[in-house]
Amino acid sequence: MARDCQKKNRVMEIENEYAELSAKIEDIVLKVEVGYRGGGIEIDLEPLGFESGDKMTAYQNYLGGGMLSSIGSDCNVVDWRSFDDLLSISEQLKKYFFSLTPQSHYNDDYDDIQNRPLSAY
Repeated sequence: MARDCQKKNRVMEIENEYAELSAKIEDIVLKVEVGYRGGGIEIDLEPLGFESGDKMTAYQNYLGGGMLSSIGSDCNVVDWRSFDDLLSISEQLKKYFFSLTPQSHYNDDYDDIQNRPLSAY
């Protein structure tokens, strides 16, 4: 039980630490392309305390028939999915990217979008 509390506290720390990330994302965007057939965003992680050249992307594919995929992410940090802070940044970046997409303006729900496949293949 104590381990569960420690884990929850660490998750809350990470969420609090990056709670303002959405406001910071605009300042660290390297590329952004948003359209009805998908797109992506790339950010520089160095201003967030990572090494020079570390980048993260969020992207959305076109599934066909006017439907877009879930929003995926990737990072050039080796084994990045094993780092809670990078996972938190990834989730915030995906939500930020969703806010830029046309579907966010049609009252589509982020969680519903994330239940879609990432690729049609």
